[in-house]
Amino acid sequence: MRVVGHDCLGLDLSYNELSTISGIKDFEQLQELILDNNKLDNLKTLPHMPTLTTLSLNNNKIFNIDKALDKIRECCPNVEYVSLLGNPGCPDQLTNPTSTDEDDYERYRLYAIHILPPSLRFLDSRRVTQQEKSNANTRGRYSKTIKLVPELIRKYVPRSTQTKNNEFDDIYFNIHYTPLPSTMRNPQDHKGIYGKCKYRYSGKNSEGNRFISNKDL
Repeated sequence: MRVVGHDCLGLDLSYNELSTISGIKDFEQLQELILDNNKLDNLKTLPHMPTLTTLSLNNNKIFNIDKALDKIRECCPNVEYVSLLGNPGCPDQLTNPTSTDEDDYERYRLYAIHILPPSLRFLDSRRVTQQEKSNANTRGRYSKTIKLVPELIRKYVPRSTQTKNNEFDDIYFNIHYTPLPSTMRNPQDHKGIYGKCKYRYSGKNSEGNRFISNKDL
């Protein structure tokens, strides 16, 4: 970072395996910061950057997306473009098609728009519309997406739901549900049920067939 002048306006640090961004505090005039494809799992080291308008954090390791949004709001009060696609905590269908759906992402957008500064114009790959801002003001706070932290999954989820190596995926886990019994039954062990249907006509159904004679059939 020292090779670049501290008065630069844009900085692209993608593909550098960064796990901290504490050194960015020296760039007081920075307006655009690209941190895609690194190893950031949180934004604790994000400095106060009042001039920043663009922040891209795609394809990192951020699981707690709520704390990340709070940190961005606190440190980047004038940000206009934010992207967090490809992080474990972002429920986008592009990177997690089997674990999330479109409704999950739309709820996430409302919550993110509610949390981030009013200056926000773009979130991920889409412009923030006036309708989204209106919805975020009324129900954004209730759109928070809850996900189990991996440590809690290991503690509370039965071991039978783990993988073959008894390890959980760091992002999602699947519980395969089936209505069938867990044990197999011998084909010869079958049972039948006999019942009797009781019906009494109450006058609510059609009785047109009472007036059909044999010659009409």
